[in-house]
Amino acid sequence: MPFVRTRIAAAVVAATTAGLSPALCAQEAAYPLRAVRLVIPFSPGGGTDLVGRMVAQKLTESWGQQVVVDNKAGANGTIGADLVAKSAPDGHTLCMFTASHSVNVTLQGVQQPYDVMRDFTPLTLLATQPYVLVVKPSLPVRSVGELVALAKAKPGSLAFGSSGVGGLVHLSAELFASLAGIKVTHVPYKGGAQAMMDVVAGNVDFMFTSLNQSNALIDAGRLRLLAVTTPKRNPAAKQIPTMQEAGVAGYVVESWYGIAAPAGLSNGLVTRINGDINRVLKMPDVAERFATDGATPAGGTPAQFRDYLRSEIEKWRRTIQAAGIIPGV
Repeated sequence: MPFVRTRIAAAVVAATTAGLSPALCAQEAAYPLRAVRLVIPFSPGGGTDLVGRMVAQKLTESWGQQVVVDNKAGANGTIGADLVAKSAPDGHTLCMFTASHSVNVTLQGVQQPYDVMRDFTPLTLLATQPYVLVVKPSLPVRSVGELVALAKAKPGSLAFGSSGVGGLVHLSAELFASLAGIKVTHVPYKGGAQAMMDVVAGNVDFMFTSLNQSNALIDAGRLRLLAVTTPKRNPAAKQIPTMQEAGVAGYVVESWYGIAAPAGLSNGLVTRINGDINRVLKMPDVAERFATDGATPAGGTPAQFRDYLRSEIEKWRRTIQAAGIIPGV
């Protein structure tokens, strides 16, 4: 492959002139040198797995090297992420990040075996996914404003369901309560589906959940949709206002997916991997596949993803502290 060798040699000469070592230049120009391991720190079959496997498939096609998906579940995404944090920063081990990783910073506290902002190199925000606020049909409210008014008239009498303490579903409601200035009662369940069915049954009054999971129940009239949690209206529910449009200033919640590498990844590899992932996210079939899980491709620069991650960590830190949730418990 004389053309490839010539291209690599030219890249090495150019980068060496700029002050980089020849070995590093050769590695960056030829990347990837072998199979790339994409650690998904959750079990197979969920939204993180769907998004990660789609990106892995497209990068495999682009790079000519296999991107191998490795599901390492446990501790709400911490076990797999810790494995990546301790890997060599050569671009051959990457990690799927989710909103859980921004929440874990506060919830796990000193028990967390790494520092998210110090021990990783954020590469790209892959996709975002909306949450929605739904209420039981018998609740006499037709808007977020009416729900807030009812909660203020009867402090603590309204109950919301969640998939468990400290999860994004729980914290979405706590953020709502904090920003709206209301007092509501948390009822945790062993999973989101169980919580949702209790809203349908009328045993709890409302909850936050994904649009994808609740859409059929909304269409059937078994749940009433009041708002979406994203900054902009969702294309699948254009008539439904955002939480901010509904009067809850500053409210934004997104389930999201991103890719990070171990800290110390060279600038050249950061630029290369980020650019290749962004090209994948612009492919029409990728957007179509993401849409089956209610996700929208994101993209952007590593700096933008770092800033986004930092803002998510601070948002959930404030929310967790305001709710009185004790880290590590």
